[in-house]
Amino acid sequence: MEGRSHLGVGIALGIAVGTAIGVAMDNLAIGIGLGVAIGIALGIAMDERGKRRRRGDGSAGGYASTDGDGRHADDGGPDGGGPDGGGSDGGGGD
Repeated sequence: MEGRSHLGVGIALGIAVGTAIGVAMDNLAIGIGLGVAIGIALGIAMDERGKRRRRGDGSAGGYASTDGDGRHADDGGPDGGGPDGGGSDGGGGD
């Protein structure tokens, strides 16, 4: 669905899930309300993912964790250690 919003699909899926939750809780009104909220969030997330894919910036899949300074979190610290932060002294780590 290039160029179209996924909000309707998200809301429809959310209402379906919310209805099931509402029936299970014996409170259909709260379930549907919760489902609409979940559906709106899901639809917006699907739209954003589609926009990223169309732009081709590569951020649509996978997660690249950084620690704030642009380095990946598993690059090690200033001691040159690996993912656990341990240097040549054998200490450090989690």
